[in-house]
Amino acid sequence: MTDHPDRPPLSGITVVSLEQAVAAPFATRQLADLGARVIKVERPGGGDFARRYDTTVHGQSSYFVWLNRSKESVTLDLKSNAGRTVLERLLDRADVFVQNLAPGAVARMGFGAEALAERFPSLIPCSISGYGADGPWADRKAYDLLVQCQTGLVSLTGNEHGSARVGVSIADIAAGMYAYSGILTALFTRATTGTARAVEVSLFEALAEWVSQPAYYTRHGGTQPPRIGTQHATIAPYGAYACADGKEVLFTVQNEREWAALCEHFLQRPDLVGDQRFATTSDRVAHRAELNGIVAARFGELDSEAATRLLDRAGLANAGVNDIAEFLAHPVLGARGRWRSVRIPGGSTVPALLPPVDLAGTVPRMDGVPAAGEHTSSVLAELGYGTADIESLSTEHAI
Repeated sequence: MTDHPDRPPLSGITVVSLEQAVAAPFATRQLADLGARVIKVERPGGGDFARRYDTTVHGQSSYFVWLNRSKESVTLDLKSNAGRTVLERLLDRADVFVQNLAPGAVARMGFGAEALAERFPSLIPCSISGYGADGPWADRKAYDLLVQCQTGLVSLTGNEHGSARVGVSIADIAAGMYAYSGILTALFTRATTGTARAVEVSLFEALAEWVSQPAYYTRHGGTQPPRIGTQHATIAPYGAYACADGKEVLFTVQNEREWAALCEHFLQRPDLVGDQRFATTSDRVAHRAELNGIVAARFGELDSEAATRLLDRAGLANAGVNDIAEFLAHPVLGARGRWRSVRIPGGSTVPALLPPVDLAGTVPRMDGVPAAGEHTSSVLAELGYGTADIESLSTEHAI
């Protein structure tokens, strides 16, 4: 019997999104991966400003290509009555409305959550903000790095020489993930109870959840975890060490059995097993400097392949510290067939990773990245606009 994949799980769900930058597009792209129809509403004359963050992917922005596959792009001037009328008609057919515009912008246009609940009781609105819809910072601008700073994350990242930002847009990603899971929860709630509930996520509160462990450590320990690069604040040895060939290898010891294995099989110092300076995890953290001197000296005697081989034989978790080029060539991604080709504006195709969640019996959607306004005419035609109407809207610069 031939195994035919099931329909994508969100087939039949329509999402309309007034989105820009990273957080909201990340949430809606994941909905599109699952088969939802995502209609991305952009500004006429350029669209989402993330399209211009860089031009490294055959002239397209690396951010935009990552975040916007499998969507339809419609350009609307929402400052015009005609543009707002089109949005109203789109929402009348939609299941989900996502927006991450400036604080208060959608409410001023008449599309706030309360107003939408009255006109479209089955619509699930999702709002992504910087610091929440109310409170003392509701109107404050919030970008990813600002939120990394406000949550204390930057103070945890880096080394003794200074702090550093996390190298990806982690606040945006956190908010996008919670928006995505919140929308799925709201869709389930609507399906089981008939009630459409609004979803609200802020970048600040999403990332605040992710720094909860160091927050507990600080509140109850009196000091925050130290900024120590790839080392771990509460476990030792745990970090990256330079090998004789210049490549760094990171490894960790999680318990006393692994500590003994490290001493005997890697360090070749069985005498250290009984050394009271290193008897427990807490002892090893307290004597981190002495321990690091011993470990670093041994790594300096070995090239990275030899070091990895010995750590593997000792049963210790380890990994080479890859750069991005090495990640792109990673054998796991190739052997597991995780790459697919995706079309981008201009006609080129680029490799893109499959979504990380595999759902048995289904195939993720991996359609192209739209050009700004690519689907405006076809979507308007679905809404009942004729050719003359569309030309008139274009002349008025409403689309």
